[in-house]
Amino acid sequence: MRPSAVIPFALLTLQPVYAQLPLPGSPYTPPDPSAGTQPSNGTTPNSQWSDLLGNLLYFYDEQRSGQLPSDNRVSWRNDSALDDGSDVSLDLTGGFYDAGDYVKYTFPLSFTLMSICWGALDAGQGYELSKQTAYLDDTLRWGLDWLIKAHPSPNVLFVQVGDGNLDNAYWGGDRNIPSPRPSYQINDTSPGTDAAAQASAAFAACSALYSNRTLSASTSSTALANSSYASTLQNHALDLYTFATDAKGGMQTYQTAVPESGEAYASSGYSDELAIAALFLALTQSTNATAYYADAVKWYYSGNLGQQFHAGDETVFNWDAKTPGVAVLAAQLASMYPDIVSGSNATLEVWQNAVEGYFDVIVNNNGRSHLTDGGLLLFPGDSDEASLNPALNVAMLMTRYALANLTTSTDRDRYLAFAQGQLNYALGKNPMSVPYVVGTHPNSPANPHSAISTGYAPANGAALSAPADLHSDPAQEAYVLYGGVVGGPDAADRFWDLRGDWVQNEVALDYTAPLLTLAAQALVRGAADPYYTLVRAGAYDEVRPAGAPCDAAVQDGCKRGGLSTGGKIVIGVVVSVVGLTFLALGAYWVWRTRRGGRY
Repeated sequence: MRPSAVIPFALLTLQPVYAQLPLPGSPYTPPDPSAGTQPSNGTTPNSQWSDLLGNLLYFYDEQRSGQLPSDNRVSWRNDSALDDGSDVSLDLTGGFYDAGDYVKYTFPLSFTLMSICWGALDAGQGYELSKQTAYLDDTLRWGLDWLIKAHPSPNVLFVQVGDGNLDNAYWGGDRNIPSPRPSYQINDTSPGTDAAAQASAAFAACSALYSNRTLSASTSSTALANSSYASTLQNHALDLYTFATDAKGGMQTYQTAVPESGEAYASSGYSDELAIAALFLALTQSTNATAYYADAVKWYYSGNLGQQFHAGDETVFNWDAKTPGVAVLAAQLASMYPDIVSGSNATLEVWQNAVEGYFDVIVNNNGRSHLTDGGLLLFPGDSDEASLNPALNVAMLMTRYALANLTTSTDRDRYLAFAQGQLNYALGKNPMSVPYVVGTHPNSPANPHSAISTGYAPANGAALSAPADLHSDPAQEAYVLYGGVVGGPDAADRFWDLRGDWVQNEVALDYTAPLLTLAAQALVRGAADPYYTLVRAGAYDEVRPAGAPCDAAVQDGCKRGGLSTGGKIVIGVVVSVVGLTFLALGAYWVWRTRRGGRY
């Protein structure tokens, strides 16, 4: 909602918090994609994993909004959206564009920052080995400093900047982004429990990272330690958690207050965000850790989150659903800091049973999730519009849990093997022979759905314009969007690499995050080369599917049957009669689901 009153702009303009670590004098830039076909030849640290990690971080530089720094590495990016926040007399410039467009969304950004910081807590040594810690610091601060701006007072959080509908009508570069770019907020009387809690989780996770906290005996710290910055992040985390739990307007999903954000990122509940925020706050606390842990347990049970681990109901881990992460993080905390569990029935064993029950459902193919013929883990519904993301997030959680030595050696090996299978699939061991990371290999996607990189400019100079055929105009993208992880193939493992197919080809902040952690973990483990070094250049061209996709973005490949008029009438009558019966049953099912789910 728009604010009814704001604090004067001059009082809220923040001095920039610059990166603690100096960036290298000779900046890292991605190598030519052809380098992805060359083995590392046993170098230590592994040069291929180091380049992948560097490319993934570089992607976030490509997505930057606002006034770019003097050491900007992406020569084709420009200052942009320099009036963001002016409609509410605030400076909301900076941050990251969410995906292939120019809108800034706080909810998925907060999840992305939380995920990256959590990964660095586990595998920070991977950034050190690859000499990418300074770029990690730079990336995190670019996002966190904007999130600080978006939280100008304890009970106000801006959850979106930009008009999604207006933005979708524009396909062009960053110099002519259309306006107005309205700023949308949640506040004490129009709250958003989930968005506030998720932002709290991001601040808390990153505060723990900058405080050099650890989550297992096997992890090692990075050079990011900065107590003053950690304290700033922790204060925002605490305020936002209080806002989430005690707002005068009660508890509700944030799209109730800001329907505009729900058009792109509607949340299905808030118990999981509250639980994971409380757990990360427990990690940052020296005196109140037990109380925050107890809070997390309360949200876990009151939200019936455990149901989401059961076969048939197993959920994903993504920007909306945090429950699998809640149990994994709780197990890490209970193992590493047993004192915080004092007096609680939610012991380490409780979390181990929940996590391993969930993983076993997936590995043993006992639930709704299943593997494609080519080996990609799919969750029907959740994987429909970004098939790789649920699989990579599961791989990240399994690897995290296994490397923390929270299970038996047998299960550790099983989970690592399954996770490796998903990682290999994403990096080229799939029927298309495509590593689904832009710019990493000659077979990588060449047409990411990204207005920033495409280079399209309307001939007539129209501000709101898009080419008649987004797939082919321009014939080749102007810039390589290095490190962008695309949505991924369809359920039959097919990938068309069509620019206009945002389901398969769009990039996003949260798509890249799990692979970033997996690459860091691979470096720490001393893993063999990424699978794409074994993939023959040109192999995708030989198997690229004919026809077109059938998905939410492109319907050209959808089968269209033909029936006579009489046949349609008969089917219509039957459907009407049967439909009335199922309508009543459906209403009952929805009632039961909402009572037992994340609502």
